[in-house]
Amino acid sequence: MKAAIHPAYDEINVICACGSTFKTRSTHKGDIRVEICSACHPFFTGRQKLVDTEGRVDRFQKMMQKSKDMKDAKVKKVAKQPVTTR
Repeated sequence: MKAAIHPAYDEINVICACGSTFKTRSTHKGDIRVEICSACHPFFTGRQKLVDTEGRVDRFQKMMQKSKDMKDAKVKKVAKQPVTTR
């Protein structure tokens, strides 16, 4: 192998959203932050849980509820308008 052409392969920390950390080696500079790891993943732990560390499911449900509310309000507004004939 040629010298000085390969990237640095240093030890870094991997930090999970659950608080678990471990060390690995990578060419990535700085720490790596992950949402889920083997300490909290349902496949490895055997516990069934909703994997939503950053509130994505909750945000999606709020967005869908807001959309439904707006659609219902539009339907009510159209229904309240009087029908005029000439």
